[in-house]
Amino acid sequence: MIKYILKQNKNKKSSAFGKYYAYPVVEETMDLAALAKHMEQHNSGFSEAMCLGVLKSMVKCIKEQILAGKNVKIDDLAIFSCGIKNREGSAKEEDFSAANNIANVKLRARATGDLRNSSLTLDATVRRASLVVGSLAAGGAQSGNTHAGGSTAGGSTAGGNAGGNAGGSTGGSTGGSSSNDDGKEF
Repeated sequence: MIKYILKQNKNKKSSAFGKYYAYPVVEETMDLAALAKHMEQHNSGFSEAMCLGVLKSMVKCIKEQILAGKNVKIDDLAIFSCGIKNREGSAKEEDFSAANNIANVKLRARATGDLRNSSLTLDATVRRASLVVGSLAAGGAQSGNTHAGGSTAGGSTAGGNAGGNAGGSTGGSTGGSSSNDDGKEF
């Protein structure tokens, strides 16, 4: 179940100014140890320690291969690759230098297989959060679950539903502005 809150676009320069959009509420971030424990509980046949060891080794090897200029594809998860963030271009090719023109190197991940947006949208169930603790504002009441594609299961949503906009990009970016799926910036 993916819970969401509504946020109003406050960017006066945006064509979406004043409109409300759904944003996912993340209740917890699992680290590798928690994931390993979860894997063990799914009767994987491997102990928590063995799962953790394999996961740590995988992360180390992915980094090593990316720094060697390779992409790493983990089926049904993501293709991991290296990206370059440039400061600004140089007027002439001979004037370009890594020290002056490259700001940093970053990790990129593109979903693949079962974690592609289309697959997640088909499998996801969303519900408006009734209470959010912390820096986010509290949402309204909820009387049912809404499928991410817009269909409703078990009742109707109070105050609207996510429609097709539940998959907006709200996290994982390394800078820039937030936007929803139709490219409107906030």
